[in-house]
Parts: sequence; C-alpha cells; structure tokens
Amino acid sequence: MKLLVLMQNTNEFDDLKRHDIPRHRVEKVICSLCDHEQDVKQVCENCGVCMGDYYCDKCKFFDDETEKEQFHCDKCGICRIGGRENFFHCDRCGSCYTIALQNSHPCVENAMHQNCPVCVEYLFDSVMDISVLPCGHTMHRACLRQMTLHSQFCCPICSKSIQDMSRFWEILDQEIYLTPMPEEYRHKKVWVLCNDCGTTSNVNYHVIGHKCSGCGSYNTRSTCGPAQSRSASSVGPLSNQIGRASAPEMLAE
Repeated sequence: MKLLVLMQNTNEFDDLKRHDIPRHRVEKVICSLCDHEQDVKQVCENCGVCMGDYYCDKCKFFDDETEKEQFHCDKCGICRIGGRENFFHCDRCGSCYTIALQNSHPCVENAMHQNCPVCVEYLFDSVMDISVLPCGHTMHRACLRQMTLHSQFCCPICSKSIQDMSRFWEILDQEIYLTPMPEEYRHKKVWVLCNDCGTTSNVNYHVIGHKCSGCGSYNTRSTCGPAQSRSASSVGPLSNQIGRASAPEMLAE
C-alpha cells in the first residue's frame, strides 16, 4: 500500500527533504499491487488485498504485526500497543497506564504530556517503555536505568527518592556514628528541607549528610530557618531569591 503523501522520513539528513504528514487528514491511498486509488480502508476495493492485519480508521494506521496487540484509545487520540485489557486511561495524567497502576499511582496533571527529563524526548507518543516514579512524574525506563547505574536515585523534576532508600540511610547512620566531627563543628546546627516528606528540620551539621527529623531520609537540602524566612519575606522578592534552598544533598552510594 502507498499513501499519496509520504510519511515522515527520519533517516533523511537533508532538512529540505524531510517531511511530516498529518495522519488524520489522509483521504486517499494507492494499492501497491493494483495501483488503484481509493478512500482509506483496510481492504482494497479493486483487488481485495488486505492492506494491514490491524487497521485504525481514526488514526489511518495500518500494521501487520498484530502480536503487538494494538488498540486505539479515544481519550489519547492515538493507537497504542500492549492490549486494551492491560491498560486504563488516567484522565488527570492524560495518558494510558498499565492496570497495575490503576489504584496505586499518584496523579500528576498531564504527567505524560512533557519531555523525558533525561533525554528530552516527548513522552506521550514515545515508542519506548515509560516508568512512572513514586512521585508521579514520568520518564523513559531506559533513562531511569542509566540514572540508577550512575548512582542517581532522585527524581530529576522534584528531587524525591525514586525507590526505597531505607537500607542506604541505615548505612549513612553508621558512617556518621563512626565519623565524629571536630569539636568546633560538633554542636553546629543547620536548617534542612527534606525532599521526600517536605519537613523543615534543625539538625546537627555533618559533612556526610543531614538526616530529616521527620522521615529519617538523608535526601535533604539546605534552607533558611523559620525566623530567617519571615525576615526575608518582609524585605521583598529579591531576598526570597537569595534565601532560596540550594541544590539537593543526596549522597551517591
């Protein structure tokens, strides 16, 4: 089967020869066997050949690899793979998710209508596997795997932990216990904001890390104390920018 207008040619290096087609606006196709031009349909009206074992009239999409279990989602507006019975559409997140997440994922408004925070590819219509993080943000599963291989265990968007880190926090507890600070720093206090639970704590300073007094996480960052916050807010927007929290202090394993 040939479309009257060619599909996107992503292998063409010349930008002038690359082109896109609004798939939903395709009106005519030409059968590659009998060269008969006709309205878009699954079976050629002239020679009877099937142009694709899977055909979606809404997307004007043909495919012979039905083992991919293609299905059309009206709310997404596109065809997806994996079997309709294995997915549900989350209206708030704006995309289809696996049934396993139906009652267990935190919804984030239009979570899939954004670029992957690692490779910057648009996620909604990506053909790569997508992971939904415990915080509700999304990214490519392959990108997530690369992050963990490089000892990065925080969401690139909100900095919350992407997995259970309790065993690692216990290791840090032991390291801090075995590494006492010099006398001049032993009673020094710092204010930290926990990226995991949002608690602001006044904790003992230590070069290894600062433990949240609320949830016990070491995924914290420096911040100003309540008194400093009130003082900064009374000065104006510029002071708010100066007093903003610094980068996360998540420690690599």
